[in-house]
Amino acid sequence: MNTVHRTASLTVDGKTVDFPILTGTYGNDVIDIRTLGAKTGSFTYDSGFLSTASCQSAITFIDGDKGELLYRGYPIEQLAEKCNFLEVAYLLRNGELPSAAEKTEFEDTIRHHTLVHDQLTRFYNGFRRDAHPMAVIIGVAGALSAFYHQGMDYSNVEHRDVCFNRIIAKLPTIIALAYRYTTGLPFMYPRNDLGYAANFMYQMFGVPCEEYKPNPVLSHALDVIFTLHADHEQNASTSTVRLAGSSGANPFACVAAGISCLWGPAHGGANEACLKMLEEIGDVSRVGEYIKRAKDKSDSFKLMGFGHRVYKNFDPRAKLMGKVCANVLAELGLENDRLFKLAKALEKIALEDDYFIEKKLYPNVDFYSGIVQKAIGIPTSMFTCIFALARTAGWLAQWEEMITDSEYKIGRPRQLYTGAARRSVPDIGAR
Repeated sequence: MNTVHRTASLTVDGKTVDFPILTGTYGNDVIDIRTLGAKTGSFTYDSGFLSTASCQSAITFIDGDKGELLYRGYPIEQLAEKCNFLEVAYLLRNGELPSAAEKTEFEDTIRHHTLVHDQLTRFYNGFRRDAHPMAVIIGVAGALSAFYHQGMDYSNVEHRDVCFNRIIAKLPTIIALAYRYTTGLPFMYPRNDLGYAANFMYQMFGVPCEEYKPNPVLSHALDVIFTLHADHEQNASTSTVRLAGSSGANPFACVAAGISCLWGPAHGGANEACLKMLEEIGDVSRVGEYIKRAKDKSDSFKLMGFGHRVYKNFDPRAKLMGKVCANVLAELGLENDRLFKLAKALEKIALEDDYFIEKKLYPNVDFYSGIVQKAIGIPTSMFTCIFALARTAGWLAQWEEMITDSEYKIGRPRQLYTGAARRSVPDIGAR
């Protein structure tokens, strides 16, 4: 709940009007300008919405200066250490962590809904084999609405339960099938005896001709990646899901819209860009050259995977991911791999070099998660798909929070029109 402690005054054309200032649990106070147009005939201009709160939310909070990320009030460090991804997904949606009985029931429900309609698997044949996996999962995730639309009333909490469970359960299968299709491998059906992350690895890497046993260290690493990416306040893709959902669009379509936004290189493609940068540098012997280029303002080269738009301190997710990265490399004996030695050299410089420390260009979560996924065997083209799998839990929680908000309205941003003034179309002979 927000509280009103004081007001802010704004003078427009000599007329002064007051607006309430709202205070949340944490973060900046917010001036409530919902009546601005009616009171003044003017609107605010905020390109990118960098100073605009688009909603009230009780799900996630980020303190960029402190380097803090909270899901429903719980620090991300504690959640990643003590909970698995499905517990976190339950928390994001329900506001509280599940009890032992609730955890068992929820995990059992998800485990038994991982299969997709057999007819849906035929959709993949409509895509080229060299299609980007993100293009495939956008289409297939959106197509879920063609299979699960009848009798769904999203004002009914039980119907929202069913929808949430379906999407969380089936998206890993959809993503794994996209990978198998683009690589020409046979589809692998999920197994009910495996956990969420292990089942995903089985569907990604298993083969029909021999037994596949997911490595628990690697499965745990993937589960942590899911947890760390599950939600992140009102970012571009979450805002897209909310805006799409504000029209009453079904949640399958809203998730597809979120995946589409996430595909943008400025949003979900950072860890893929980080791996491409490491390949470009190529060897530890060239690190000094590229560090020098990164410091040169006249050089367009940028070190990917360092610094963060929101965190002005160390990304708390990066600290966790750094530990997971070390465990994965040790488990696979890759400490001396060329690419990973290069990454560790860059990390060392970023943590010790005065230039990076002064500008707070610390390694971020994308830097480590890309390395971990590469080590596990996930191709870079699938990195953003993994991000989408994790973030869907947050998207659905945000979508449900919005449609159950008594103040919810269809999104309708204003604009500052700068086009031509009104004019008449000339006769054809005068053109």
